[in-house]
Amino acid sequence: MVLISVMYPGGAGTRFDMSYYLKTHMPLVSERWSSKGLHGYEVVKGVATPDGTPPPFQVMALLRFESADAFAAAAQAHGEEIFGDIPNFTDTQPAVQINDFAE
Repeated sequence: MVLISVMYPGGAGTRFDMSYYLKTHMPLVSERWSSKGLHGYEVVKGVATPDGTPPPFQVMALLRFESADAFAAAAQAHGEEIFGDIPNFTDTQPAVQINDFAE
């Protein structure tokens, strides 16, 4: 199992439509990728850093996939549609990171 972090940068003047993201984008991700190895996801909203400054990422989606290969196959199959939807809810580009669980 791997955890894919999709991290959307924050900052003054950035746009992020959380309603669209939660009600349209993430259900689309789930619908397209569940048969490709997606085991579930969580969405977290950045609120601050320990010193009280704005967080570097305003939203993060944490996707649990069977493997990095399964994520790559899902992105290959439906990436154009999924990533093409990004401008509908934000004007930023996410950073995507593949993570292993520490043992």
